Amino acid sequence: MTELVIFDCDGVLVDSERIYCRVDREVFALLGAEFTEAEVVDRFVGSSTEMLTAILEERLGRPLEPDWHRAYKHLYDEALDAELTVVDGVTDVLDALNVPFCLASNGSHASIRRNLTRVGLLDRFEGRIFSARDVPRGKPAPDLFLHAAASMGVPPERCAVVEDSPYGVQAARAAGMRAFGYCGGLTRADRLTGAETVVFDDMRELPGLLGVPVV
Repeated sequence: MTELVIFDCDGVLVDSERIYCRVDREVFALLGAEFTEAEVVDRFVGSSTEMLTAILEERLGRPLEPDWHRAYKHLYDEALDAELTVVDGVTDVLDALNVPFCLASNGSHASIRRNLTRVGLLDRFEGRIFSARDVPRGKPAPDLFLHAAASMGVPPERCAVVEDSPYGVQAARAAGMRAFGYCGGLTRADRLTGAETVVFDDMRELPGLLGVPVV
């Protein structure tokens, strides 16, 4: 009964999480906060900017300026320009799906579009991109997925969400949608498992797991 597939962006469509996590640690250290690689993966992958800032401020013991991240944007851009690739198998999946699909990410519209452009996927999602900036609350709240489904004209119970983070999977469950947790990146499988969730590690398996028509 899946009539719409909703893809997360980072870590699902583009292999950006490894890059973000590495640069995150560098930036946080410059600010005076040390995080292990495991901490960054567990606490920040899939989080909103607001959540990231709150965790960072807690570790620092002081508030940050509202636009603190702007001073470090060039570090992320340089790394993404040099290293960003499509998640292995994603192009095959998009070619195979014979049902509508869209994108819903905690990132800003600008960052989503830049990353899709970097890997040549923007035309696949043009006009069907939804950002947490469009709703009151980003993931793990269900607002973003519900907004995407409503905009695409599909009831939540007929939507499938493809995510790579616990925050995203939690948002899908809260929205009443089936969740497909991709553990082929940084997030461990055990952090994605739960009710109404299928966990998989090879993106090429997705069409079969969805049970939707393919080309």
